[in-house]
Amino acid sequence: MIKVSEFMGKDVAVFGLGKAGQAAIDALINSGARVFAWDDKEESVSNVRPKSGLTISKYDTYDWNKIAALVLSPGIPLTHPEPHAIVKIAKKHSCPIICDIELLFLANPQANYIGITGTNGKSTTTALIGHISREIGNKTAVGGNIGTSASSLPALGNDGKYVIEVSSYQLDLLQKTKFNVAILLNITPDHLDRHGNMQGYIDVKKKIYARQSSNDYSIVAVDDEHTQKIFEELKLKSATKIIPVSCLKKVPGGVFIDKGVIYDNINKTEQKFALGKLQRLPGKHNEQNIAAAYAAMVCIGGKPEKIVEAIKSFPGLEHRIQHVANIKGINFVNDSKATNAEAAEKAILSFENIFWIAGGVPKSGGISALEPLYSKIKHAFLIGQAEEDFAKSLDGKVKFTKCKNLETAVTEAAKVAFEKKIKDSVVLLSPACASFDQFKNFEERGAAFCKLVEQISVKG
Repeated sequence: MIKVSEFMGKDVAVFGLGKAGQAAIDALINSGARVFAWDDKEESVSNVRPKSGLTISKYDTYDWNKIAALVLSPGIPLTHPEPHAIVKIAKKHSCPIICDIELLFLANPQANYIGITGTNGKSTTTALIGHISREIGNKTAVGGNIGTSASSLPALGNDGKYVIEVSSYQLDLLQKTKFNVAILLNITPDHLDRHGNMQGYIDVKKKIYARQSSNDYSIVAVDDEHTQKIFEELKLKSATKIIPVSCLKKVPGGVFIDKGVIYDNINKTEQKFALGKLQRLPGKHNEQNIAAAYAAMVCIGGKPEKIVEAIKSFPGLEHRIQHVANIKGINFVNDSKATNAEAAEKAILSFENIFWIAGGVPKSGGISALEPLYSKIKHAFLIGQAEEDFAKSLDGKVKFTKCKNLETAVTEAAKVAFEKKIKDSVVLLSPACASFDQFKNFEERGAAFCKLVEQISVKG
């Protein structure tokens, strides 16, 4: 467990007592801090085990003149639509507001940090980099927004490699953290209510490059207008080594991937490496993720040939275009992590003859952006709060069945797919929605899908 020496003997507040909050409490107590913790949810408060050095009490009872820092759950509003009450109190007392990633960095600022952000593809790229790093022999830990709290990661020492997925919410809470390799994959509209508007969202994403120096690397996927603009800005203003990556075009001084071939121009002389067909990383969008991961590993000294071999052995990411089973010639794919239309688009582009399970809590814009891909969808099976809205979007364009819940959707999708017997068919859970109407999170939704598929497999 990490130790944050600068908080030894000091009072630290923790607000938000989910997995990340509880991990932060443990790390701080291990560091010799006195921790004051709270959550607006009674259930979360009751789940915290009493321990020495921990006080569970509401934030209006603290002596804020003595609080050295507030460790805030990233889901708590910092600025928009309105700062939470504890944020207002902390700011009034000039108390630093940080998150669990900051704790990790403060515990060992001399280690190597690879940070990955973007609207989509973060988790896959983070998991892939972690896999490659381990395969080529580095002491490596993976955490952050990918699901493992950064403050729960082991102490790796100065030669350790921390691979951290960073959300826009977390980027807003970093004050000292610096990434030796910082990666921005893409930017499409998301979380606009949290950041005020699109420009606010873009500005936060750019913070992945904050505090970098001339010895650090800034990797930018230049395949959308926002990231291309950021790349141009970095070239003018940044002292870092800037590396563009793309899945659409060759980029001078960068990495391009097309049709299973890596074109490496980082050192100005092109090298080519064949990847072949990667079942665990299907689709054009994954070429961008692979390009970013490859570039990151080259930046920290990995040999290209070994990196390529490690990419080939990547087992895939749970809940992101995860191949679950092949039953009677039909592939079942879990893409529960696709919580917006842009993410679902990546999965739909990866397959043909799709029996699509979609729905949940809809995001702004619904699925209108997916209309050019409707020809790939043989039948849609709709669930959750979005059921009626999605039905209206699909009406007259795609056959659909209102299923209300995931169990019915999986059963009906399998039944129709088996009856149609279309070659290369896939039953695809790619909801284009958040999960909170019927599940705690996308992981629970994905796990439920996998269990339902397993039951179909057992029945034969």
